[in-house]
Amino acid sequence: MTKSGPTVSFTQMKDGTREDYELLEKLEQPFLAGTAGRLLKELAAQADETLAGYQITRLEHGLQAATRARQDGADRDWVVAALLHDIGDRLAPQNHDRMAAEILRPYVREEVAWVVEHHGIFQMAYYAHHYGWDPEERQKFRHHPCYQSCADFCERWDQSSFDPDYPMDPLDSFAADVCDVFARKAYDPSVIRPGVVLGLPSRQ
Repeated sequence: MTKSGPTVSFTQMKDGTREDYELLEKLEQPFLAGTAGRLLKELAAQADETLAGYQITRLEHGLQAATRARQDGADRDWVVAALLHDIGDRLAPQNHDRMAAEILRPYVREEVAWVVEHHGIFQMAYYAHHYGWDPEERQKFRHHPCYQSCADFCERWDQSSFDPDYPMDPLDSFAADVCDVFARKAYDPSVIRPGVVLGLPSRQ
């Protein structure tokens, strides 16, 4: 395949020059800037994918979770995390939670990324006993500072969001929040806030 535009001189990374890597850094910027758009496009593609056996689509589940977070007065990190928490379902069905967490991790509070990473295990509390599995698998994290945040995320926004009659907000209403989050400087300490646990907002 012939590529148009400037390219590097090397065929092995170890042979690259400073100029090569400066070129790659420059060309990478528009791609990084398009991350939010690609994520929104992936969510839109899930509109036609019904969760087998469920009454709603994959997109509707994310929209319901994000709408619940928004209505609870959650901050932008929580709302975007609720929207994207299952975005890995199509490519990583066995570890979708970790995939979603890695997508979010450079751009959201550490607490939020941890919750997304572990929500699959915490969700087992609602169904694992039907398969003969341990519904209390989450207890291995009981001393973690984010334990209650994850338990609350699952109870209030995740496990409750499979209702075909729930009046969810449309995807385009979340676009600005997604764009704002993924426009942040990756791994900015003022965003990541290591060790800070705020929990979910209190319900009025």
